[in-house]
Amino acid sequence: MKFFSRAMVGLDLTEMDDILIKNTAVFVKFLGINKCYFVHVAKNLEIPREILENYPDLLAPTDESIEAIITNKLKENNFPEDIETEVFVDEGSHPLDSFLRWAKIKDVDLIIMGRKDSLPGHGVLADGVAKKAPCSVLLVQEKRPIKFPKKVLIATDFSSHNHLIYEFAEQITNKLGSELIPLHLYEVPHGYSKTGKTYEEFSEIMKENAKNDFKKFVSKHHHPELTCEMLLNDGKNPGNLILEFATKIEADIILLGSRGRTTSAAILLGSTAEKLIHVNKHLPMLIFKEKGETMGFFDALFKL
Repeated sequence: MKFFSRAMVGLDLTEMDDILIKNTAVFVKFLGINKCYFVHVAKNLEIPREILENYPDLLAPTDESIEAIITNKLKENNFPEDIETEVFVDEGSHPLDSFLRWAKIKDVDLIIMGRKDSLPGHGVLADGVAKKAPCSVLLVQEKRPIKFPKKVLIATDFSSHNHLIYEFAEQITNKLGSELIPLHLYEVPHGYSKTGKTYEEFSEIMKENAKNDFKKFVSKHHHPELTCEMLLNDGKNPGNLILEFATKIEADIILLGSRGRTTSAAILLGSTAEKLIHVNKHLPMLIFKEKGETMGFFDALFKL
């Protein structure tokens, strides 16, 4: 099954663009991407009138000049010539809305955005795209070495939505010869003490139940022999827990769904995914969304 054919990469004309282009050149090789749209959305391309009066020779950047800059960046970073590319620039007072509209217009399967660490920028656009995009989103971190992932951590709750994500994870790990490491966060329910069990005892009960759920879940996939790492969520930020575990095992990428055991629209992130986005500035992260499921909600969102 082919998951991603068309990708859209968000650029901001900073050093982060070079990092994104180089990473995208690697990811297209195993994600099956055939076409990449490179997009820059600016609030305003015009130079204020007062500045022009003082500096009449100053030229405002045009769409064409910015497109030329981006095209040159693709050449300088040796972006694969066998991948079809298209560069375009848009102007709008609400860059997030403009960016998401282009994702819908181009019917992309994957959006690739950068997450900065030391470079200037607040990351609001990338976070907004991750939360509201009508398709899957890959967040690429500034300082992460550019390489094929050898350890893929997949956060799973064994819900029906997770089957497609797991199928994708198996596909890319088989293609790359990588190691797939499933991870599940389990909790001890409130009121456990009324059962006469200690917290530790009920924790073991919940852990064993989760192991059985995983066996049923993984039996429908190609590698039923895999075991799932079980991590007790004892009230801490689940984003921190996942990131700490991923760092401990030296994972190269984190894969998770936009939502799990919830009936809310998949276009909106679940709390775990949102918290992980907030704390994770170190590891690439792919947030998997079922595109067909999100498009109807996305259309309704823009009619409000």
